[in-house]
Amino acid sequence: MPLKWEIFHDEKLVHIIAEGRVTLPEMEEHFDALAVADVLQYGKLFDATKADPIYTDEDVMTMGARLSAYTATLKSGPLAVVGFDEKARNAFRRFVNISPAKRPARLFKTEAEARAWLRTVADQIDDQRTQPFHAPGG
Repeated sequence: MPLKWEIFHDEKLVHIIAEGRVTLPEMEEHFDALAVADVLQYGKLFDATKADPIYTDEDVMTMGARLSAYTATLKSGPLAVVGFDEKARNAFRRFVNISPAKRPARLFKTEAEARAWLRTVADQIDDQRTQPFHAPGG
């Protein structure tokens, strides 16, 4: 699996590591798992240093629609991406541009820089919901 993540509830952090080819289905599975775990509001440290993002323009639009659905009912926490090659930078820009969330997001060369920045913006959560989320029957 090209995307692996670990959730640190005490830090309100999700550490994601991408290795190899990352496509739309992997990203969808990743976002669905984070939504089910109710951690989208946590800060995300995304290590893309070994990732090979594979997205078409249609994939990017599909992901934008999915992200709009998420932010309609869930809060979004800050995003720190570690990656220094051109593919990682381009994928980061495309992702941030299509994301409806207005949460802090930055690209870093090292994990230490990303972690330090996440600590400074940890409480900055984007909440675009117009109605509070209610679970079925609740």
